[in-house]
Amino acid sequence: MQPLAERLRPKSFEEYVGQQHLVGPGAVLRRAIESGNLPSFILWGPPGVGKTTLANIIAHQLKRPFHSLSAINSGVKDIRDTIEKAQSQRFFNSPNPILFIDEIHRFSKSQQDALLGAVEKGIVTLVGATTENPSFEVISALLSRCQVYVMKPLSEEDLKELVHRALEKDEELKKLTVEIREYDALLSLSGGDARKLYNVLELACSDAVQGEPYILTDEIVKEKIQQNIALYDKGGEYHYDVASAFIKSIRGSDPNGAVYWLGRMLEGGEDIKFVARRMIISASEDIGLANPNALLMATTAFQAVQAVGMPEARIILSQAAIYLATSPKSNTAYMAINQAMGLVRETGALPVPLHLRNAPTGLMKKLDYGQGYQYSHDFPGNFVTQEYLPEEISGKCLYNPGNNQPEQQVQARLKGQWKGKYGY
Repeated sequence: MQPLAERLRPKSFEEYVGQQHLVGPGAVLRRAIESGNLPSFILWGPPGVGKTTLANIIAHQLKRPFHSLSAINSGVKDIRDTIEKAQSQRFFNSPNPILFIDEIHRFSKSQQDALLGAVEKGIVTLVGATTENPSFEVISALLSRCQVYVMKPLSEEDLKELVHRALEKDEELKKLTVEIREYDALLSLSGGDARKLYNVLELACSDAVQGEPYILTDEIVKEKIQQNIALYDKGGEYHYDVASAFIKSIRGSDPNGAVYWLGRMLEGGEDIKFVARRMIISASEDIGLANPNALLMATTAFQAVQAVGMPEARIILSQAAIYLATSPKSNTAYMAINQAMGLVRETGALPVPLHLRNAPTGLMKKLDYGQGYQYSHDFPGNFVTQEYLPEEISGKCLYNPGNNQPEQQVQARLKGQWKGKYGY
């Protein structure tokens, strides 16, 4: 029997849940579909939000031939064969077949190059799906020929609607008398992923007996998942959970945990660039100014694994993960930019002080742009006291040095320079 997620895969926009900003009445993608002028596009969003389903619905709605490839198990030959087949299906003014590429971020440059000509010539309309930022993973020539639509995680209301739909419409579940008394475990274990939600629901209802009431609580859901963890994880459902455990082990300064979760990801066939990118983020978010070399290490590791590939890349990733985990920690850079952006949202676009403004023209100089600015390098120690914030937020402290040796040295220097301003 098919899994619940496949049995309930929507076949029309009326059955589709979520992404109303794209496919709701009058939304941008819906208008393109209804006009028949569908551009090549890439759907970017987390797993389980309906990327593959949406591509299928579009092809069905437009009555176009539909070809699907997965970047995990398709090579350049598969791409060329599919393009040839798509080309043979075109007659006179018939619309382009749709070529759906799942996990397009895993395609190499040569694989993406093989797609480019077909997209340029209009042989196929490309629909790509990715969980990674396409700006980093899709070659610029291909990206410039595609629209990028961002898909959002499913909301709590969306997930509950999916549960109700499953209990009411699935041929197997509707035979049962299931009462959901608590939703927290169902929703938290799904993580906004419809496929995971249906996996959890199907497992949680596995003991229900036809004709007898079955009450579903958080405790029952968690117990069933623990009993069937291998089944629940089938196909890499814990992708983001394992990645989260990896980063939290680094943040928690546990090299053993970091290497273990790294091993889990690599054994599961995780994309090594995905792992390396997460370490670059952690190097700034969790280590930051406590050890600025951490960012250099993570960036170098990212470059190295691309050059080397697996299996040797595992050693580079291990070295970087251990280095990050054993580094002193500071999130002050992370906190500072969050505070700064929050302050901007709160106060709006405050005027730049005149002495800090650029004055490339005579008119601007007459308006006192740049007037009174003091060039720091003209003063002892390359420092002079002057105002660098808008008057309305003068003295607002956004960076607070952390309690680690490098930043305590920074704190001492700032205290000597600013003499109490910003609280230093």
